[in-house]
Amino acid sequence: MKTFGRRGLLKRTAAPTAPLLLARRSQADTEAKIEVLVDEGIGTISPDIYGHFTEHIGGVVYDGVWVGEDSAVPNYGGIRKELVDHMKRLKPSVVRWPGGCFADSYNWRDGIGPRGKRPKRANFWMYSDFLRTADAEKQLYEPNHFGTHEFIHFCRLIGAEPYLAANVRSQSPQDFNEWVDYCNAPAGKTSLAETREANGSRDPFNVRFWGVGNESWGCGGGFSPREYAAEFIRFISWVPSFGERLSLIPAGPNGGIPGGSLDWTREFFERLVERDPGMLNRVYGWALHYYCGTAGEAIDFSESDWYTLLTQADGMEDLLLNHWAIMGEYDKHHRVKFVVDEWGAWHRPGSEVDPTHLFGQTSTMRDGLIAGLTLDIFNRHADKVAMANVAQLINNLHSLFLAHEDQFIATPNFHVFEMYSAHYNGESVRTVFDAPEIQTDPDDKQRKLWGLAGSASVHGKELVLTVVNPSVDEARETEIVVHGATILSGSARTLAEDDIHAHNSFEEPEAVTPTDSLLEVRKGKLAHVFPPASVARLRLDLA
Repeated sequence: MKTFGRRGLLKRTAAPTAPLLLARRSQADTEAKIEVLVDEGIGTISPDIYGHFTEHIGGVVYDGVWVGEDSAVPNYGGIRKELVDHMKRLKPSVVRWPGGCFADSYNWRDGIGPRGKRPKRANFWMYSDFLRTADAEKQLYEPNHFGTHEFIHFCRLIGAEPYLAANVRSQSPQDFNEWVDYCNAPAGKTSLAETREANGSRDPFNVRFWGVGNESWGCGGGFSPREYAAEFIRFISWVPSFGERLSLIPAGPNGGIPGGSLDWTREFFERLVERDPGMLNRVYGWALHYYCGTAGEAIDFSESDWYTLLTQADGMEDLLLNHWAIMGEYDKHHRVKFVVDEWGAWHRPGSEVDPTHLFGQTSTMRDGLIAGLTLDIFNRHADKVAMANVAQLINNLHSLFLAHEDQFIATPNFHVFEMYSAHYNGESVRTVFDAPEIQTDPDDKQRKLWGLAGSASVHGKELVLTVVNPSVDEARETEIVVHGATILSGSARTLAEDDIHAHNSFEEPEAVTPTDSLLEVRKGKLAHVFPPASVARLRLDLA
């Protein structure tokens, strides 16, 4: 089990540099200390790290994103208005669609043309035990009312790039090539471009991001890594680009199994390089998936469950480091980065806002902290992570939003994403956290969790620092030191509640919201108290 002492974090974040000796805290000092080294850059934090995911599952698309143009629910051309308005606040960069497992059963042609004439299909998830016990007729069958054009419309409304997942399990490379043609061919230049224009879009969609299958070790075909590598090579060979530099993303490992499925990474890259080392230039990112699972129930959990799940979520860092090392054996210059296009908590059924919402769950403050600590991990490894997509956007798993018919709320996860959006395009810099570790199990002295963790980024003369305090009952009075600059002033936004089970609901939509405050800086020195069970963002003006 990983613990984050001061020395451990130094080892994890240090870039090649001259040795640096940092003063230890004295007994008279504050109980914790954060040291930011603005001259020790790690990499630029891509806004794509804060990406999203929408799959045709349960209430994500139908009842979540898509309400229909004739709906009484306010909408923009069929897209739920409140969702669009909230997403604009995040300035999202990328959204993944149509799956997930659904992608490898999807025929993209089913989702184009007049909606009234589109075929109705069995949904990939129709035989789940959950849906068999619910009144879920509309979730069992896919009407294809939300297809390529509707998804592109959604992306344009919120200002995000589309990330399309192609079907490898049940379609061919030709089908993939033709979808790229349909989306990206210049107006009038191919028959599929003419079809696109007849369906209402003369200009190309210019889709850059393409996933080649999904979870190909499981629902995406049950391939071995070497078998999948051969399929990936077939699918990407001579794909028409139409002037768009395609970012092709192979299906990576299942990080949730013991050991993180290291063999999947090793054998895929071994086969790819064996075939042709130049193939590495065709791979944009490696799509690792990691769900930290659950402990207790979504809303009903103990303090022990709280710490267990945060510790499991913190396992993301070891996964990145372990797979990165293996990738480096074959990709010496690390041209291929991570695309963590599914991540989050996965609670048992029982807290969904509607019985038909497969894998729907209500997010509490615990999930908000999971979002914060995971985004901090991605920020600290900005040199390794090119994109990440929380699973999922609405009504499913680690959602930012919950909706049913005309009701809509933002979860604590949304507020964390909004707070952390200040990191976009900043330079991630090395940051050292020194705080007492937390004993998470009174009967097991080996079970410990770091006392504070987070990330920092520099934006000209502004420093953005985000911090998670996982302790359920201890505030952390913390000295904050910036090496290489002087703090002039600052402000804080904090997400914290007295009850660790706190969550938003249709009845109390603002039970959990962040609060703002100004920071008191004295002669360039700053001390700040991080409340128990909190996520905080500090924006510091530097000399």
